[in-house]
Amino acid sequence: MDPHQVASRTGDSRPTNSSLPTASVDLDRRRRCGFPEVVFGEGKTGEQLREIVAALVAHGEDVLATRVAVEQAAGLLAAFPQARYNAPARTFRVPKHMATTSPSSSPSAGWVAVISAGTSDLPVAEEVRETLDWMGVRVTMIHDVGVAGPHRLPARLAEFKDADAVVVVAGMEGALPSVVGGYVACPVIGVPTSVGYGANFGGVAALLSMLNSCAANVAVVNIDAGFKAAYLAGLIATRRHCDP
Repeated sequence: MDPHQVASRTGDSRPTNSSLPTASVDLDRRRRCGFPEVVFGEGKTGEQLREIVAALVAHGEDVLATRVAVEQAAGLLAAFPQARYNAPARTFRVPKHMATTSPSSSPSAGWVAVISAGTSDLPVAEEVRETLDWMGVRVTMIHDVGVAGPHRLPARLAEFKDADAVVVVAGMEGALPSVVGGYVACPVIGVPTSVGYGANFGGVAALLSMLNSCAANVAVVNIDAGFKAAYLAGLIATRRHCDP
């Protein structure tokens, strides 16, 4: 075993952490929480990201990194040429088949609809989609159905009304999650975006509007937090379909 890896205290010989010079990679996250550790790229150097991703790949994980800038992605793609970078979403994926010791796992079940209010909200919606894809959840994307054109959402209701959960991404006044919540019998997770003019305050207005939603099935995550919304929706969807 790598001397930087720490074995579980429960007697399991598999490592639970990979200690790097600037990070301690949680290799036990999948067992505890159902999915492996996700890497937050913002603020990390290219070398730090490469070391963390390499540790997860060596452990046989399907790697997801979020908030990865184009410059960071260039170095990662050089190190992991079969990986995938989504520039609008700023996500970096290394498929599990690249790992040296890929453990067997059954595919996840579930279905999440991702609804965005406007084209400017697409980068956050793409982060949602990439995260759900990493979780193995089926995704339906519905774009540009904001409240300025109220006829557009009900016209597409058949595409999302039976989903296990819905993620709604909206900036400006952030009204769309409340409207969606009135159409579906499932959790709706609102993602306020920083899209908007001055009094939007970088997404604060949309956040407060969503927090004050009168639709009982609406919950809210942080501004531009597509990953967090997707992760919560993915857990809802997968747990709904797991074996008792």
